[in-house]
Amino acid sequence: MEFLDVVFNRKTTNGPFLPDKVSEEHQQLLMRVAAAAPSQFNSQPWRFVLIEDDETIQEIARISGASMTKVMSEGTFFERYKKYFRFSPAEMEEHRSGMLFDQLPALLRPFTKRVFTPSGQSLMNTLRVPRTLGEENRKLVAGSPLLVGVLLDRSEYRPDQLSGFYSVFSMGAAMENLWLTTVELGMGIQFVSFPMEVPGNWRRIEELLKVPDDLQLMAVYRLGYVPAKQRRPAIDWSSRERKKPSQYVFRGACDTPQSGWDEADGTAP
Repeated sequence: MEFLDVVFNRKTTNGPFLPDKVSEEHQQLLMRVAAAAPSQFNSQPWRFVLIEDDETIQEIARISGASMTKVMSEGTFFERYKKYFRFSPAEMEEHRSGMLFDQLPALLRPFTKRVFTPSGQSLMNTLRVPRTLGEENRKLVAGSPLLVGVLLDRSEYRPDQLSGFYSVFSMGAAMENLWLTTVELGMGIQFVSFPMEVPGNWRRIEELLKVPDDLQLMAVYRLGYVPAKQRRPAIDWSSRERKKPSQYVFRGACDTPQSGWDEADGTAP
C-alpha cells in the first residue's frame, strides 16, 4: 500500500480476528518497526512481551471481561468518559470527535439520552448490558492469537522527571509504527484497556506476565489477522470523524486559527 493509504486506513479493530497464528515473520517485523521509532538519546526505553500461550491469553481475557463488567455496572466508566459518547450523526458532526454509537439493539435505542443518569444506569444493569458487554470483551480477547504487552524501562520512565515524558513519547511513536504496519499486513489491533480501569486487576496481569521491578507494564494490545468480511458486534461504534483543521491548527500564535483548510480537509475516509 502507499504510505498515506496506510495512515488514513489505520483503525481500531472492534471485532474478532481469524484464528490463524500470527506468523513468526510478521511478529519479527512488528518488533523491528517498533524499534525503529525515535527516542531521546536513542535510549529505546520500550520493551515488549509477545503472548501466544492460550492459558495466559484466556486468563487475561477473563480479567478484561470482568473489569469491563465492573466499571460499567458501577457507572464509573460512563462518568469518566461521557464527554466522548455520541448517539447521533448530528452530535458527531457537531463535535467531530469521540465515538458514535451507531449500532445498538433496538431495545436500547430509546434510552440513549438517559444513559448517564441514575435511572439509565439502573436500566442498563437490569437489562444486564454491562455483563453482556463484558462477556463480548472476554470473547474478543480470548479469541486473539497474539497479545503484546508494552513496557517501559523504569530507569527512563520516571513520571516526576522530564525523562518520563520523553519515554512515553517514544513509546507512542513505537506503537504507532507497529499499528501502521498491521494495516500493511492485513492485521487488526485493539487496546485491551479495561483492566487498567481496575488497579487490582492490572496488577494481576503484571503478575501473570512476571513483570520485573525494573519494568513498568504500560499497555496490552490484542492482534490478529482480520477476516475479509467482519460482523459488527450488537453494540458497536465508529470513530472516523476528525476535527476540522481550524479546530486544531493555529497560524503564528494560538489566538489565530488556521483558515482556508477546512474545505480540503484530509480526514480519513
